Amino acid sequence: MIQRVLLLASSGRDDVTQLLGELREWLQGRVEIVEVEADGRAYCRARAEGERDGDPLPELIVVLGGDGALLGAARAFADHPVPTMGINFGRVGFLASTPATRWEETLEAVLAGEATLEPRMRLAAEWTSNGRDRRAVALNDVVFQRGSHQGMLTCAMRVGEDWVTNYRADGLIVATPSGSTAYSLSAGGPILLPSMGGIVVTPICPQGLANRPIVLAPESVVSLSVTQTGGLTTLVIDGQDYQPVRQGDVVTIRRHPVSFPLYAMAGLDPYRRLRDRLGWRGGIEPDVFAAHPPPEVQPDEGAGGVL
Repeated sequence: MIQRVLLLASSGRDDVTQLLGELREWLQGRVEIVEVEADGRAYCRARAEGERDGDPLPELIVVLGGDGALLGAARAFADHPVPTMGINFGRVGFLASTPATRWEETLEAVLAGEATLEPRMRLAAEWTSNGRDRRAVALNDVVFQRGSHQGMLTCAMRVGEDWVTNYRADGLIVATPSGSTAYSLSAGGPILLPSMGGIVVTPICPQGLANRPIVLAPESVVSLSVTQTGGLTTLVIDGQDYQPVRQGDVVTIRRHPVSFPLYAMAGLDPYRRLRDRLGWRGGIEPDVFAAHPPPEVQPDEGAGGVL
């Protein structure tokens, strides 16, 4: 039974503020404690930096915003993942999958224990900088990014003990299946279904045209090192956390042992999600398959029944 719910809102939007009030009133008659953070960004930043460590953990987080707001919640609760539901007020909404017009049916299913809970793979990144051990957790991606006023960087990659290649590019994206539809997709990477296990490595504008995205096994341990750069390289975690990486630093990335529990709207299969979010349009509608079943293949009698 869910009795403590945390509402995180994207501040500065009238439609979000209005729904926030409706949600609070609706939940107060169904759960024991409803906590409201009208400035979700500030709350998540403070919690990620350890300023809210004493706060009790909620049993459910409801995020009112886009995928960026949900990534902020994932970062804030990186060490203690809480089942999270995203109500989409953004432009895409791969993670925040519930439309603002259908929040009630999804939330009712969540409270009744009937909602679809998707365990999303995460990445753990570890490195040492200036003699200090650092770590970060990513739901979407870990990105090596060159500075805005410098040329390409060269990044060496190993998988386990095997050297793969040296990428000379504007950067390098290491993504989860969830992150495969984010920055990696815009850089030409493949789409992985959320239920899959895998690590996608996608170079950003590589100098070598033969450097293509690659999908690695989920248990792979990826080691990245900047071997040449014209300035400071930045390690970006989910577009939320920015850390400096210097030439010679080695960043090790592997699958995090704990997945992130994300609620999805009922009936939103992954292919429909791709069609809706990416605007896929085609001449084949679903009922075409029922109206025109594929013809049966008949053996070639002239060839002795062998096709």
